[in-house]
Amino acid sequence: MTGFGRADGAQDGWSWSVEARSVNGRTLDIRFRGPPGFDSLERLARASAQARLGRGQVTVGLQAKRLESGTPTVRVNQAVLDHYLILANALAEQGTTPPSADGLLALRGVLEIPEEVEDPEARAAVEAAMALTIDAALDALKLSREREGAQLLPVLTGFVDRIAALTAEAAVRADEQTTAVRERFARRMTDLAPNPSEAGAPGLADRIVLEAAALAARADVREELDRLTAHVASARTLLHQPPAGRKLDFLTQEFMREANTLCAKSATTALTATGLELKAVIEQLREQVQNVE
Repeated sequence: MTGFGRADGAQDGWSWSVEARSVNGRTLDIRFRGPPGFDSLERLARASAQARLGRGQVTVGLQAKRLESGTPTVRVNQAVLDHYLILANALAEQGTTPPSADGLLALRGVLEIPEEVEDPEARAAVEAAMALTIDAALDALKLSREREGAQLLPVLTGFVDRIAALTAEAAVRADEQTTAVRERFARRMTDLAPNPSEAGAPGLADRIVLEAAALAARADVREELDRLTAHVASARTLLHQPPAGRKLDFLTQEFMREANTLCAKSATTALTATGLELKAVIEQLREQVQNVE
C-alpha cells in the first residue's frame, strides 16, 4: 500500500503542486494539508481518495503560491497626512524644523497598499483547477500502488504455494504418527497392567479405553488439514480478486489458528517440525499481506 504521486498546476496568477503518498494501514486514513483559505478542498480530496483507494494511511499535501502581479498600487491616506501636518505646523510655530515630504510619507499610516479584492468566480475557478490536480496526484498514487502490487503478487503466491506443500507434508506426517500412537498406546497398556493376572482388574478396561480415546483424539489432525487446504484455495482466489487485503489479513489469522492446533495435537517430532515451519511461512505471509490493498 506504499506509493507516491505528484501533480502540478497553475491558473489566474496562482501556481501549486500536490503530493499524495501512502503507507500501510489496516483501514483507510486520509489526511489533507493545504494553505490557509483553501479548506473546502479537504472534502474534495477525501472523496477523491476514497473513490480510488481502500486501505492505507494517505496524506495529500497542497502547496500554493500567488504569483507577483507587478508593482503594487500605493495611495496616500489624506486624513492621516492632514493630522500629521497639523501637529507638524504646531511644532514649527514653536521653533522646530518643519518636517520634509519624505519624512511625512514615512510616518505610519500615511502610505497604504490596498489589498486586492479577488473575484469570487476567479477564486472558484482556481479551486476547481486545484481539485483536478489533486485527482491527478491521487491517480498517480494509485498507479504507483498497483505497480507495487504487481511485483508483490509472485511473492504472495510463493508463500501460499509453500503453505500448500507443507500442508501436504503434514498429512503424510499425520499418517506416520498413527504407528507412533499405536506403540505409545501399547506402552500405556503395559504400564497399566504389567502382569497378565491384572488384565481383569476392576476398572482397568475403562481406563484403557479412556487412554486410547485420548491418544486418538490428540493424534487426529484431519480436520485441521482439511481447513488448511480450504484456506489455501481461498487465498489463491483472493490474490486474483483485488481489493482483498482485509480478507487476506483475516485468512492469515485462520491459517495460524489451524497451524497452532496442528502443533498442539502433534504426537511426533516430525509433524511438530512441519507445523513449526508452517507457522513461520504463515507469519511471513501475514507481514506481506499488510502491503495489499
